[in-house]
Formats: sequence, structure tokens, C-alpha cells
Amino acid sequence: MTSHGADAAGGADALLAVLELIARQAPPARFDELLDEARLGGLTGDGLDRLERAVKLAAEVRSGHEDAARREAGLAALTDTARDLTFSYDLDSLLRVVIRRARRLLGLDLAFVTLRGPHGSCHVHTIEGARAGLDTGPGRTTGPHLAAGLRIAEGYGLGGAVQLHDEPVWTADYLADERFAPSGSLDAGVHAPAFDEAAEAALRAEDVHAIMAAPLRSGETVIGVLYGADRRVRDHTSEEIGLLTALADLAALAVEKAGLLDRTRAEVSELERDSSRVRTSLTRMRHVSEAHSRIMNLVLAGGDLGNVAKAAGDALDATVLIHDQGGRCLAGGEIPGLDEKTVKKASLDAHARRRPVLADEDTWVAPVIAGSEDLGGLVIRAASGLTGEDERLLELAAQAVAFLLLMRRSTAVAEGPVRDELLDDLIADPPHAPQQIGQRARRLGVDLRRPHVLVVARPEGGEQGRAVVWASSYAYRLSGLKTVQGGCIVLLLPGIDASAAAQAVAAELSPLLGHPVSVAASGPGQSPDGVGRMYLEAVRCLDAMSALGGTGSAASVQDLGFLGLLLSDDHDVEGFVEGAIGPVLDYDAERFTDLTRTLEAYFASGASPTNAAEALHVHPNTVSRRLERIGELLGPEWQKPGQVLEVQLALRLQRTREVLSRGRGTTDPTRPTTP
Repeated sequence: MTSHGADAAGGADALLAVLELIARQAPPARFDELLDEARLGGLTGDGLDRLERAVKLAAEVRSGHEDAARREAGLAALTDTARDLTFSYDLDSLLRVVIRRARRLLGLDLAFVTLRGPHGSCHVHTIEGARAGLDTGPGRTTGPHLAAGLRIAEGYGLGGAVQLHDEPVWTADYLADERFAPSGSLDAGVHAPAFDEAAEAALRAEDVHAIMAAPLRSGETVIGVLYGADRRVRDHTSEEIGLLTALADLAALAVEKAGLLDRTRAEVSELERDSSRVRTSLTRMRHVSEAHSRIMNLVLAGGDLGNVAKAAGDALDATVLIHDQGGRCLAGGEIPGLDEKTVKKASLDAHARRRPVLADEDTWVAPVIAGSEDLGGLVIRAASGLTGEDERLLELAAQAVAFLLLMRRSTAVAEGPVRDELLDDLIADPPHAPQQIGQRARRLGVDLRRPHVLVVARPEGGEQGRAVVWASSYAYRLSGLKTVQGGCIVLLLPGIDASAAAQAVAAELSPLLGHPVSVAASGPGQSPDGVGRMYLEAVRCLDAMSALGGTGSAASVQDLGFLGLLLSDDHDVEGFVEGAIGPVLDYDAERFTDLTRTLEAYFASGASPTNAAEALHVHPNTVSRRLERIGELLGPEWQKPGQVLEVQLALRLQRTREVLSRGRGTTDPTRPTTP
């Protein structure tokens, strides 16, 4: 075989050896060894050239395989990253998955994500691999560190360039790259990056050199930047930039996913709150409906104002008072510390607005109205305040009270003629059909066997119609009777205190009419037979009040003293004497003293204690002490003109009674006799 043939055979064997190394995926050093062996074996010329060419092609094939493997690993990593992003819901956790994968795939020292704020500046949201908080050693900055929360000025550095051009940017040595110096230009004068002293100090503290940055896009908007950095100078391949860009796209999806989840959570929370509010509102509305039904059932069942006030108070967890249009309490509990002036002002506001108003911190006033007519108001003290539904219930309670008052008025008006006729028959002389009067009264709910008083009211001017309508409602409310006689309103009311009845009628009727009302009363009586007599006494009392200049006042027969004795048909002398000097007579009877005789001597001597002492044959000091005792028994005003006249009249009546008793041969063993 020739040398040329030997070279050809050796070259073929060497090429076959190259193929075998490629098949075994031998390391690059083995190919170099093959070349060395061929040279030592004497392979030269074309054979050696072909072998070197084969080794070079093998290196390219191997590099292609490595690139393919890297791309396959990158795609697998992207797939794994996308899958991992489906498992987490917190934005920081999602971004941490991305930057961890970036560090591992690209061999980075640190990676971080910045997100753009509403005003253009960015902040570091998630970071891994930083030396945050560690001393970087002598000669290095110990200022701000690259850590989550660090704010970066708009347009600063690589991030500013990424946001401006919407494409990846990288540098092999950031700190030495003049493009990113304060006076540098990234793109031939198109963009001069801003300078951020804090961010610059943070990057120097991390000793960062190689940096690449890729945009996080949401549609056409750059919402942040994904950074990969090394603490050494390093060139980045296009494949690495592409992989970082793909990871940045996944990070953008993570941000959008987190934002969507946050919005979804917020919407779900708002829906839950709305649902809770609706359920609460429905519960309160059901409570309002049930409470209103209970109140209306009370009204329709004939319940009184007190029951309605209690039912409303229970429903509102409050104390409820019912006032008439004059501000007087008709029913309800007591509210301690109630400011009447504040309530009155709030009542005016409530009627003007036709809805409940707040009088003070915990007191409400609701108007009771029928059309344009003011029927009164509700005063509510609620310790825990009132909700909107409570205010609605309050309005409904006020309507129920208005309905009840109108029902009472209508009933009183409907029964008015019958009740008027009954009282007319009672005060007639003689009474009409006395054997039937009791039955008629019971059918109207009036018990004439219980104590009652008779009131005569005379409006002093103005129209009488309103007074008559009021009297019908007032009598019905108090289970009494009403009629009109001689231009005066006549009321027969349950009770034992004629004076109090007269004052109550005057106090309620005068403000309603807006002018004075003269009111007289007599009684009490306990039988139908005495009603006519009480009426005559009350009329005479009213006439006496007018004659004495008492027009527009209120009084009873008893209030007029001895004038009442003269006006009374039964001339209750004993009662008058008892009322005027009874305590003195009782004191003498119990202790065998002479206070009564001292009084007579005192008045007979012209109210002179000295002359009275001479008439009684005692020392003047004795008279003075007796007069002091009398003052203790009759009160400190017993010598005032009005009372002293009654005392003198009572002494004369008592003396006359004693004389007549001795004439009949009888004496009162409980009273002292005067020789």
C-alpha cells in the first residue's frame, strides 16, 4: 500500500472515531485527544485537514445539541413555572416562583421584580438573593439596600429604558456602562435616564455588575420590570434574554392573576356584605312589620294609649311617651331628665318636617298628625339609638296613635248626642226617668255609683265649636259625660277632687282655644240623684267667680270658703267649721285647754292680746303662748284677711251650734263647751 493510501486509510479511521465520539457524546477534551493521537500517528496533509474539519463539525453538532437541550430545559422550566403559578394566589408568592426559576435557569446571583405605581415611580415588590441589611465591607456603601419596598424614580436606569422602549435591556457591567451614568444617553440622545441616588447606592451595596431587564406587559402598558443580575461582569446571550422575557410575561400574568383575584375577592366580600345587609334589613323589616301588626291589633281591639305606648316601647327597646297637642302627657312611662324646652322645639320641627327628629343625643320626637291636623306627638328615649328601620317603626307607631285618637274622637262624636242626652236628663229638675238612667249610663260605660264631680266651663269669647268637640273627646277619654247648657260646657267626670278637675279642664282647654276659660266645679257625689244639685252649685260658683272678678280662672265650691258654704245647697256647716277651726276644737277636746275661748276673746278685743288677757283673767304671756299654739294648728297664714274671716265665721257658727244643742238638751261630747 502506498503512503497516500495509508494516509487515506488512517484518515478514514480517524473520521470513524470522530463519529463514535459523537455517538457516545464524548466531552470536548476527547476530540482534542483524537487530533493529538492522529498527529502523533503521522497523519498529515488532506487526512489531517479532514479530521480537523470533522472535529470542528462535531463541536458544532455538540453545541447545537447543547443549545437544543438548553432550549428544551428552558421550555420545560417555563411550563413548570406556568404550572406553579396556578397553585399560588398571593402576588408575592407568584412573583417569587418566577424569580426563583429565573435565578436557577440563568445562573443569576439575584433577581427581583419592580411594579409601577399610580404616579409613575416604581418600587421593588419581590426580591431574592440580595444582601439586604448586611455590611458590604470596607470602602463599600452601607446606605440603602436593594430590598422590597425600595422606591425607584421614574425613568431611572434599565427599568426606565424598558418602560420607555417596551423591550428588554441588558448590560455586561452596569456600574461601568456610560449609557447609564447620570450624564449618559441610552439611545443616541433619545433618552437620558434619570438618576436615583438611593437606587444607585443600593445597587453598589449589592456589588451588581451584569444586569438584564425585561418588561412586564399588561396589554399595551408596561406595569413592571423583571431584573436578573450578577455580581460579576457577564455577557448575556439572546437565548438568555428571550428566557428572561418569557419569564417576565409569566410574571405579568401573575400580576394580572393576583389583581383579578383581589378584585374577585373584593367583589365577593362586597356581595357578602350586601347579602348581610339585605338579611339584616329583611330581619329588621320583618321586626317592623310584626311590631306594627301588634300595635294595630291593640288599636283595633280597643286598647288604650298606655298599651300602645308600651307596645311601641317594647318594639323599639325604648321608653315612649304620648303627648297631646298642648304638650301634656297622655300615656307612657317616665323619662328622667327630660328637657321640656328642647322637646317642644323638636316637636315643632317634627311637625314641620312631618317625620321624626332627634331632640338630643338619645331622645326622638315623632309627630302625631292626621292630614294637616296636629294631634300631638311621641317622645322616645332610646339608649342604643335608632336605626332607619326603627325610625320607620316610630312613624308607624305615630300613625297608630293618630288612628286611635281619631277613633276615640269619632266614637265620642257618634255617641255624643246619646251621652249629651243622658247628662241633660241627670241635671234636669226633676230627673227624667230616674229608674232607667242607671242602665243607660252603664251601657255607655259610665258608673254613676262611683264618686264623680261636675265641671262647668265657659269659654270667654271666641268660637264654641272647637271647645265642644274637645269636650266630647275629653269626656270619652275619662269615661265621663258631656253636654252644653246655657253656652257652657258641662262635664260629669269620675273623681273626688273637684278643684283638681277644674284646674285640669282649664289647663287643657285654654291653650287649645287660645283665650281664657272660666271653670267651676262641685262635688264629689256618688248617686245619680245628686248630679242636678252639683250642677246648680257649679253654676252659682261660676257666677260668683265672675262677680268677684275671677273671669278666666278655675275653682271649686270648696275653694271659695264661706262663699262656697252659702252657694252650696246642702249648707255643710259642720264641714265648714271643721275645715276652718277643726284642729283647734280637737286640741281643746283632747287636752281640756281654752284655745277656742282664747280665739273668741282675741277677736272680741280687736285682736289685742293684752285686752284679751284682761277678759280671760290671765297673763298676757299666756294669751301669746296660746296664739302661737293656734298658729301651729291652723297654719302661719291664719291671721291673713281671707282666712281670719273664715275663722271668725266658723267660731260664730260653732257657738250657735252649741247654743242650739243645749236648747235641745244635747251636746257634742267631742267638743268643749263654753260657760
